[in-house]
Formats: sequence, structure tokens, C-alpha cells
Amino acid sequence: MTPLAAAYARCRELNARHGRTFFLATRLLPPAQRPAVHALYGFARWADEIVDSGTSHDPARELAALERQLGDELAGRPTGHPVLAALADTARRHRIDPVLFTDFLASMRMDLDVTEYASFTELDRYIHGSAAVIGLQLLPVFGTVAPQRHAEPAAAAMGRAFQLTNFLRDVGEDLDRGRVYLPQDVLRAYDVDRGLLAWSRRTGKPDQRVRRAMAHLAAVTFAVYREAEEGIRLLQPVARPCVRTALTLYRDILHGIASVDYHVLDKRVVVPNARRLAVALPGLVAARAARATSGRLVWHRPDATGRI
Repeated sequence: MTPLAAAYARCRELNARHGRTFFLATRLLPPAQRPAVHALYGFARWADEIVDSGTSHDPARELAALERQLGDELAGRPTGHPVLAALADTARRHRIDPVLFTDFLASMRMDLDVTEYASFTELDRYIHGSAAVIGLQLLPVFGTVAPQRHAEPAAAAMGRAFQLTNFLRDVGEDLDRGRVYLPQDVLRAYDVDRGLLAWSRRTGKPDQRVRRAMAHLAAVTFAVYREAEEGIRLLQPVARPCVRTALTLYRDILHGIASVDYHVLDKRVVVPNARRLAVALPGLVAARAARATSGRLVWHRPDATGRI
């Protein structure tokens, strides 16, 4: 195995271990596209571990070092780190705009100091770097049947929908880390504050004020999913089953949150394996059919800036 192949294998291992839903969806991609997706996931996971694992003595310094190493790799100066080697190769092959990685790391740094967000406007600045850019990074890997810029809003919306779902599912765990990602103006509108969230987390007791605030935020998130879903038709057909499966399974988490009446402060909602299989199997059939006809499709390749 070459060093680069080993680097991609390491990223695949990270994806399989830590991103079960996303990894399942990547199995529906043509084999040639999967390594790039694993590399993008591996980099995001590495940065997230620096911020949230609790094992770093100086996460700000480690993030700064990571950004410097990434710059070296993208400039053709190997650092010896397998995740960065795979990421840089992916970025070059698919002409991914390096600004998307810079924006991602900027949001990771926000997690070191920002513990709450006053409004959706402020939260969206964080979500752009932490999640929307992931959708934009993946877009040139998946390919489009229209100019890429037409698909960018929906790709960003998909990352945003997944992140908002995470915020609702993980509100209790985030609270344990000292963070509240739910917008403060929405919480105040329902008479919810950090103290009430902490009480519900500690006691396991539901509260109608929390339920109403969570229901409001879930409704916003469902609307973002609808925006994201509109963009699937703009992707190359071979990528659509993967993306549709990932969207469906992640949206199922949101449905699961609603099904327990938003009482998630002391428990974690997961998609049952039977449901995951029920979604993945039709996706596999669609993926095979798309691959059979892919040779007749027009592939819109981005230029060096990531655009058509």
C-alpha cells in the first residue's frame, strides 16, 4: 500500500468509526468517489477532536498548528500527517476552494470561546464554517448536472440542516460542555434559559417551555431540509442516492426528536438499525442503476476556484 493509499485508509477508518450515518450513505457512492469523502470527514473529525475531546492541553495552539500544516500540505510541502495528505490530494483533484477549510477552522476556534449565540444571525455565522462549508466541499466531489454555482445554496443548506439537527439532538451533551447552541432570542421567547435547560438535563423531567422552544427550532430545521432536498436533482445521478440517503436518515433523527415530544435533554435519539437498512437498500438499488447509465451523462467540472 502506498503512503497516500494508507492515508486515505486512515480517513476511511475515522469515518466508519465516528460517522455511522454518513459512512453508510457513502457506501452508495461509486468506489472512486468514496476516498475523497472520507478525507473530508477525517479532517473535520480531527479538528473537532482538538476542540471537544478534552485531551488537548492547548486547543487554540493545536488548531493554529493544524492550519499551518494544512497550508503546507496544500502548497505541496508534506507534513507527514496522513489525514492532511489525503485532504490535500482531495482538494487538488477536485479543485476545492481552500477558503472553505479556512472558514471551517474559524468556526472551530469559536468553540473555544463562544458559549452561546444571541440570535439565529449570530448562530448562522458559526454554522457557515462548521457545517455549510462541508456541503460546499463535497459538491465538486459529487459533481453536478448544472453549473456548480446553481447547486451551492442547497449544498450549504444541507450542511446547515444536519448541524441544526445535531444541536437539537445533543443539547444536553453540549450543555455539559458549557455551550448552548440554541439561539438565545428564541429561548427567551418561550421563557427558557440555561438554568431551566440544566434543570431538565439534571432531573430528566420535561418542561413545556423547553418543549415549545424545541418544537419551534425543529420547524425551522425541517424547512432547511426542504431547501436542501431541492438541490439533489442538480447533482450527478451517481451521487444522488448517497445524498438522499444521508438526508433521509438525518431528517429521521429530527423526526425522532419530535416523536419523543422533544424530551431529549437526558437522552440521545438514534435511528434504529431496521430503519437505516430500510432507507439504505432502495438507495443501493438506485445507486447501481445510476452507475449503469453514468457514461451517458454530462459532467460539469469546476475550474480552479471551484466554480464552473
